[in-house]
Amino acid sequence: MSKILLVRLSSMGDIINAMPAVTDMAQAMPGLKLDWVVEDSFQTLPRLHPAVDRIIPVALRRWRKSPLSGTSWREFCAARSALAQTPYDMILDVQGLLKSVFFARMARGPIAGPDRHSAREGLAALAYQKSYPIVWHQHAIQRVRKLAAQAFDYPLPVSINYGLTRPEITLSWLPASPYVVLLTATSRPEKEWPESRWISLGQRFAAQGLACVLPWGNAQEQARAERIAQGIPQAIVAPKMALDAAATLLADARVVVGVDTGLAHLAAAMATPVVAVFLASDPVENGVLASTYAVNVGHNGASPEVDEVWQAAAAGMRA
Repeated sequence: MSKILLVRLSSMGDIINAMPAVTDMAQAMPGLKLDWVVEDSFQTLPRLHPAVDRIIPVALRRWRKSPLSGTSWREFCAARSALAQTPYDMILDVQGLLKSVFFARMARGPIAGPDRHSAREGLAALAYQKSYPIVWHQHAIQRVRKLAAQAFDYPLPVSINYGLTRPEITLSWLPASPYVVLLTATSRPEKEWPESRWISLGQRFAAQGLACVLPWGNAQEQARAERIAQGIPQAIVAPKMALDAAATLLADARVVVGVDTGLAHLAAAMATPVVAVFLASDPVENGVLASTYAVNVGHNGASPEVDEVWQAAAAGMRA
């Protein structure tokens, strides 16, 4: 039986992109026990994978804001103790940053990761006992899968299997009729698709008898969702949701259309047809990717038209 520690602290999309590698490892190493070091705000996500045994949450973002507080020190000491508790056959740092190495070195066992030419921060590779070359210009999912396959010496499976389970959560506010999810919010303004295009797209779904559900994460995103919903018949602005509830919402949708955001990757991970709209980032390396229906439209510097997004979404509903 292999005991492995995976280090991938953030962000939401990158955590989800590491899931297929976990599935690959579990298939290649029966009886695998895998622990995961992750930012506490994202710890719900690794819990969705049945191969993950133990979550070790850290709160680096919060600790940085109040490094001298008693709460920060108690939480840090608890995380350090949890990391040192179990000897590991391998500690796999798939993030390749100095901050991920910082936590990897607290654990007991040999550390592996990308080599200095492949890591996002080359100095991180100095901490690894084993390092491996990974070509950068490929999708993030494939980079992590190939790193794990080299570290544990197994052939890379052809298909991409996120391996996530649907949370057993009832969303009583959802309509009984079929619905689609519109992910209109993203972390950077330049990644936003114009509100007028969201409204036009939503009206086409409404004409097909489909309710449009619009999630949000903060007050600004909520206000944007409410403005868009006003222009779409029967649209629903979702209540504030935890990540496991969001996973349930996405899993049961007919199709998900979203900008470059972590929830679009979560939709792909839940095997829901998904269309990702790109305006200011590169879908080749960071787009949605799955063995189920997952399509990226647009690219850096080119905003897709409503017709292109609609056609991709309609094809997803037929898939």
